[in-house]
Amino acid sequence: MTVSEKVSYLKGLAEGLGVDDTTKEGKVIGAIIDALNDIALTLGDIDEELNDVADVMTDLEESVNLLEDEVYGEYDDECCCDEDDFEDDMYEITCPKCGNSITVDFDVIQQGVIPCPNCGEALELDLSCLEDEECDCGCEH
Repeated sequence: MTVSEKVSYLKGLAEGLGVDDTTKEGKVIGAIIDALNDIALTLGDIDEELNDVADVMTDLEESVNLLEDEVYGEYDDECCCDEDDFEDDMYEITCPKCGNSITVDFDVIQQGVIPCPNCGEALELDLSCLEDEECDCGCEH
């Protein structure tokens, strides 16, 4: 039941009780019902305007989203070239001195230089091959 319907119900109850508008009590009850009726009408108007504002906000949100897509393109939270993407990868390195092959993860490669576990030769690890690769995600890495 809406506020307006409740006020109408109270007005009907007051009329059904035969409240006399000439008595002090009758005047108070009549004034209260009139004030409640005005409040109910104002709330109805506010509710309609609020619905109109909500519709406009929804339209604006959709327009902003379309504009963002047009200006920035589809946004992907994760770049395909993030270092996190390489963390689980394993890489095979062959020592140029002894020919021993070792498998290392990205953390070891990031150290830059590691000793060969077989002959002790310093193996210089170069990340430029990973950094120079172009990707199709549009990022700058």
